[in-house]
Amino acid sequence: MTDPGTAPAGNPDSLPRKLTTIFCADVQGYSALVEADEVGTVARLKLYRADMIAEIERHHGRVVNTWGDGLLAEFPSPVEAVFAAVEAQRRIAQRNLDARPAMHFRVGINLGDVMVDGNDLYGDGVNIAARLESLAEPGGVCISGAVFEQVRKKLDFGFDFIGTREIKNIADPVAAYRIQVDGNAPAKAQPESHPGSLPAGQQSAPVLDEAARIRKWRQTAWRAAVLCGFLLIINLVTSPRSLWFFWPLLGFSMLLLVRYPMGVHPSRMWPLWRKD
Repeated sequence: MTDPGTAPAGNPDSLPRKLTTIFCADVQGYSALVEADEVGTVARLKLYRADMIAEIERHHGRVVNTWGDGLLAEFPSPVEAVFAAVEAQRRIAQRNLDARPAMHFRVGINLGDVMVDGNDLYGDGVNIAARLESLAEPGGVCISGAVFEQVRKKLDFGFDFIGTREIKNIADPVAAYRIQVDGNAPAKAQPESHPGSLPAGQQSAPVLDEAARIRKWRQTAWRAAVLCGFLLIINLVTSPRSLWFFWPLLGFSMLLLVRYPMGVHPSRMWPLWRKD
């Protein structure tokens, strides 16, 4: 796949520049999907990408280019770019409910300076967006620190800081954040309605806030751990030859298993387990 940020031949210094929000997306594991079912995969790619393009255009974005399974777009506003990415991922997730194997896009968003050559964009700003896309989880969105600073007080999405990343040919490390795509639709800064947009409140199905479910489960787990430790001490003091505390421990374990948030990977429950 050609690097979307590679400058064209000629003198790049002669090209005009501008500050814009770059949106870069591709399909996770696309080659494997094609190998398993070439015709079906290409048909689904066109369908899913049409959904993504519809959200990009609905949020005032412009598709710059598509190649293979990739897509490059730009937005005048980081807020609109994040809205478009999250809504596109939610639409694709709904389609994946009835599709096997699932096809997941990853999206990276950066706010940066780019070179403009006709309808094409080049430069570090594009390269950073492409790198962020590779850091996104399947079905997820990853944004730069520059985008985060613009949207953090305007959107009610949850954000997970995943550290600073070294990017080839970029002097300074780039801060990266993952957006909690499965959270509730934002209550602030709703985009202006325009032809073809859905009425407010109908843009996405309400989903229980994943971050809240994780916090609640963690609190329950810590309380159970403290209580089990207390029972262990009582057991050892009162009857060290009969370890009866295993029975309440088993009960608490079953309770935590029943209450485990469905669809949440263990690495999200305990971030220290995550390997980026």
